Amino acid sequence: MTSEMKIPFNRPYTTGVEAAYVQQAIEAMHLSGDGAFTKRAHNLLREMTSSHAALLTTSCTHALEMIALLLDIKPGDEVIVPTFTFVSTVNAFVLRGARPVFSDIRPDTLNVNDAALDSLITSRTKAIVLVHYAGVGCEMDAILPLAASRGIAVVEDNAHGLLGAYKGRPLGSFGALASQSFHETKNFSCGEGGALIINDDRYHDRAEIIREKGTNRSQFFRGEIDKYSWVDVGSSYLPSEILAAFLVAQLETADEIQQRRRTLWLRYAEGLADWARSVGVGTPCVPHHCDQPFHMFYLRMPSLAARTALMSALRTRNIYAAFHYVPLHTSKMGQDFGGRSGQCPVAEAASDCLVRLPFFTGMTVDDQDRVIETVRRFQ
Repeated sequence: MTSEMKIPFNRPYTTGVEAAYVQQAIEAMHLSGDGAFTKRAHNLLREMTSSHAALLTTSCTHALEMIALLLDIKPGDEVIVPTFTFVSTVNAFVLRGARPVFSDIRPDTLNVNDAALDSLITSRTKAIVLVHYAGVGCEMDAILPLAASRGIAVVEDNAHGLLGAYKGRPLGSFGALASQSFHETKNFSCGEGGALIINDDRYHDRAEIIREKGTNRSQFFRGEIDKYSWVDVGSSYLPSEILAAFLVAQLETADEIQQRRRTLWLRYAEGLADWARSVGVGTPCVPHHCDQPFHMFYLRMPSLAARTALMSALRTRNIYAAFHYVPLHTSKMGQDFGGRSGQCPVAEAASDCLVRLPFFTGMTVDDQDRVIETVRRFQ
């Protein structure tokens, strides 16, 4: 192993304002949720997504669980999900008794195969859950009319996609409901956190109730009722004001963060383009009608053996890359729901061959050059 300094796959980024905002929250003596910083975060997210409303949650997972409750998912319902995604995308609906129907992905963007969705819809289909992989938009012009014609809700798992756009419209604004992630691996982070994005105002009042443990507490604090009580199902989905303060510092610096990430992404793309073509390696596909938020940079190696060898070569120089999802339909739980090997061949191939390079907002040019140099030497 080399003595060179470690280049991690991810390193959390701070703007320099987080500590001051957290101190302000402490001095205000409002540390539970829905204080001044939470409201600021809600306003920023509503502007970023052009949505009706945004509500901070303790995680993207919890935002998805709220969505399942808001859509009244019940045992026997079916929910179509891409198999190439994180388990939270499906768990939220399985927890309500739904049966996941796994869709393969497109070979270009690695988003859900929109051409195959019609064949997966049955009389039990309640929702189509989309994941904008790497922040590149799914083909919404094909998906939305299909869902509308069948009376099926569209949900966006937009964990990768804040500030991405499809044909000029923000990701997270297409589905009736969407979720965001502020995990430390995301462009904007508070360590752990998320948000529910509401584009159909019919869901707003109930979303507030579900988020407040099934009570109408939010209405009480606005002075709309004289006492609050238990009125619906729900749970504790509010993050603390300390997390909201940290997140606001990140969201308010969004332009700077995105410019840094854009520069890094383009340096990877330009520095590896000719090498990738010469050795038959794929790089991210960003269609001309999509604006990406520069969330990740990945390579698609020709085989599992080549992926393993590249990651080993990187590790010898103390560079830590990562692969990505194991397709859900091949997992133990996925097989319990009828998944089988070979069912989604594009996703299975992508899972074997994809490697994500170190990519984080504070990455230095010197570190990135070391990664590019090491990759280019790999044959």
